[in-house]
Order: sequence, then structure tokens, then C-alpha cells
Amino acid sequence: MLYHLLYPLSADLSVLNVFRYITFRSIYALLTALVLSILFGPPMIRWLAKLKFGQYIQSDGPHHQAKAGTPTMGGLLIIISVVVSVLLWADLNNSYIWLTLLVLVGFGAVGFIDDLTKILHKRNKGLTSSQKFIGQILVASAAICLLIFEPAYSTKLYVPFFKSLTPDLHWFYLPFAVLVMVGSSNGVNLTDGLDGLAIGPSVAATGCFALFIYVVGNSTMAGYLNVAYVPGVGEVTVLCGALLGAGLGFLWFNAYPAQVFMGDVGSLSLGGTLGFISVLAKQELLLAIVGGVFVFETLSVILQVGYFKMSGGKRMFRMAPLHHHFELKGVPESKIIIRFWILSILMALMALSTLKLR
Repeated sequence: MLYHLLYPLSADLSVLNVFRYITFRSIYALLTALVLSILFGPPMIRWLAKLKFGQYIQSDGPHHQAKAGTPTMGGLLIIISVVVSVLLWADLNNSYIWLTLLVLVGFGAVGFIDDLTKILHKRNKGLTSSQKFIGQILVASAAICLLIFEPAYSTKLYVPFFKSLTPDLHWFYLPFAVLVMVGSSNGVNLTDGLDGLAIGPSVAATGCFALFIYVVGNSTMAGYLNVAYVPGVGEVTVLCGALLGAGLGFLWFNAYPAQVFMGDVGSLSLGGTLGFISVLAKQELLLAIVGGVFVFETLSVILQVGYFKMSGGKRMFRMAPLHHHFELKGVPESKIIIRFWILSILMALMALSTLKLR
């Protein structure tokens, strides 16, 4: 909105020419979302507490009963902050912006329904796994179908570390991209089990993909670094800035000991959006490195379930996801969180290094 109101005036007032720069608007989108999150965080937490939208804590895991009743569904704060910031600072004529907002709000809606169902039933039983998957697949499929019909977008798959390996998946790209988005969404959801554990790696991954999106949307940089060039996609850097600011603002209240939890409305929307941004940046496979913490958490659940069935009841880990395994081994919660943050930052840096390893 500010872009459309102020940039046209740059012909008469040269200082407003800064609105043409994606980097400038991305920085202020970050700051806007951060300020909105911090300002509206306390009243939203009080509102959620007043509605008794508290977190249900299972009794069969690590002892977190003291956290029972902590307001949940704080992911609404992230979504609202991002949407408002993007509407203020982004070029709203850019279709990639609207597609990414569709994913953010769509996956958030699935999570919202799941959270609300849990709260209304007063038990930790929301949507079934099948219902959640169907909702995620529908939102992801709609976004990818619309994306494929964008004239500037290609269905080629770019493989990290290889300059010339770019197979065109054609219509097989649809199920592949949907799998990336749904897998990312559930990976963040599984990681969201300790205070600040999911939002920390999400912030690191968002910062990493903001750089990738900017490069992919810049013809000179994309040509120099030999990555895919997607005209117009660089504008999504503004949304990444907003997501980064909203994530840091939410962490202000979600850091140990948490005043609010993000709930599925936050984790599903964050994961789905990160997956879609990796698709826009043509770095779908690199998501496995950028979101390595989410991959480890998901794999620990898959291995636990698989080994339990194959061994007739034995367990590979004391509990899955992986962070609960370390908890039951006696590692303090705060130490697990910080170590996972460190790993996520290192993996984001490793992913960025692939820009030159081709």
C-alpha cells in the first residue's frame, strides 16, 4: 500500500525513490512485523487466556504439566503481523506475493481448525491425521497449480551442487512440490514441542531463503551464481522480511519459559510457507539442508514407528520426536532448544554455501 501510494510521487520528491528497492522495503517489512508482534503480543495473550484457549499437556511424555493452560494459537500473531506488513510494503501487483499469502493463510486455517477442535473437546484430539493431510494437500495443490500457470515459472528441478542437472518434471512437478510443502509443514509441526524450539529454526530458514529469493529474482546475480532466474519472484523477499520480523517478535513471548505457544495455526502455516518459498526459489531439494532440524525430527518419528512395528514393540528412541528423547535422557529443556538453534543456523549457512559450490 505504501509502495503504491508513495513510489509514484518519487518523480517530484526524489527521496521516495527508495521505495523502488526491494532491500529497503524488506528491511522495513521486517521492522514493521517485529513492532506489530511486540505491541500486540501482550493483548493477544491476554485475549487467548480470557477465552481459555490453553494448551493441553499429555501425561505420557516428559513432565510439562506446569505448562498446562498456557495460551496457545499464538501463531495468529505471526500471520496477522505478516499480512499487515506485506500489505504495507510489498508491490501488490506481484502475483507471487498473493500466492505466498494464500499458502500462509490457507495452511494457517487448517491449523486453526485443528487447534480449535482440540480446545473445544478439552482433550489433545483435534483433526485426524487424514483430515489434516487433506486440508494441507488441497491448499498446496491450489497454490502450485496457480504457480505452474505463471508464464515466467518453470517446472524444472534444480539439483544443488550440479550446474547442468535440471530435469523438467512437467506435470510430475505438481505432486513433488505438494509433497515438499506438506512435508515441511508437518516437519515444523513435529518440532514444535518445546518453548521456542520451532520458531528459532524457522527464523534461520526464513533468513536463508530470503537471500535465495532475492538472488533468484535478480537476473545479474542469478546469472553470476548460475541459479534459476525467475522474473518477479524477488518481490517475495519483502514477505520473507515480514515473516522474519514476525518470527522474532513471536520469539519474544515464546522463548523459555513461554508465555504463549504458536499452536498448529502457527506451525502448519510457517512450515507450509517455508516449503512454498523453497519452491519459488527453485531450491526445493535444498530445503532438506536449510530445514535440517525439521528433517531430523520427522525422521525420528518415522524411524520410531517403523522400528516399533518391525521389532514387535521395541523403541529406537526413548520417545519421539527427537527433542523428547534428549529430555528423557536428562538434558535440560533450555539446553536442547539452544543446541537445536545452533544446528539450524549452521545448516542455513551450509545451504548458502551451495551458491558457490557448483
